[in-house]
Amino acid sequence: MSHLILIRHGQSEWNLEKKFTGWVDVDLTDQGKIEAEKAGNLIKENKILIDYYYSSLQLRANKTLKIIQKILGEKKDFVRAWQLNERHYGALTGLNKNEMINKIGEKKVHLLRRSWDIRPEPLKKESPYHPNNIDTYNSVPKEQIPDTESLKDTYNRVVNFYKEEIKDKLLQNNILISAHGNSIRALCKFLFNLDENQISDLEIPTGNPLMINIDNKNNISKCEYLDKSRAKNLLIF
Repeated sequence: MSHLILIRHGQSEWNLEKKFTGWVDVDLTDQGKIEAEKAGNLIKENKILIDYYYSSLQLRANKTLKIIQKILGEKKDFVRAWQLNERHYGALTGLNKNEMINKIGEKKVHLLRRSWDIRPEPLKKESPYHPNNIDTYNSVPKEQIPDTESLKDTYNRVVNFYKEEIKDKLLQNNILISAHGNSIRALCKFLFNLDENQISDLEIPTGNPLMINIDNKNNISKCEYLDKSRAKNLLIF
């Protein structure tokens, strides 16, 4: 049996400010660092040895993973992949979620945030929040950089990467992925065969490792959040 551990980064500065973050490369808050430390200790308590580590290109996910590795006493390099980035929120990027609810209504905001295939309006390329203008993404081919994404778009890039780079390794290895609410949500849709309604309701808490047990046929035998006090309804097991 192998373990796949999925962890959404600890609380970020823009999580705290309730802004649509997407591909903007913000740091962790002090609370986010505490969440990452707790995640590392929970993994350590479960005596799970990680063979491969993956993260997005984004600072908040990278820093969460580095904090976890420090607690585990690990010095392994980890793979940084833009395909594991958060969903690009297009023109919503940088806007306050509560202010948008007051402006266009809760139902519309929920639709833009959680619908399967609706994209927000594209973010203008001259915006300082556009990935073309953020040094973190200099290595990403320009034709691959989005102006906006739906959850379906996010799903396609995340799942393709998972199938190509991770799935086969799980037959004999334990793997940890440090990523984001929507990239993890997308991967859970694939792993647990969720429909479009279920995926819209799936909540991913910050800094709480989701441990998924994989049998020798690559089937899921069990899954649970390691921090039971902050576990969300999985809807899946």
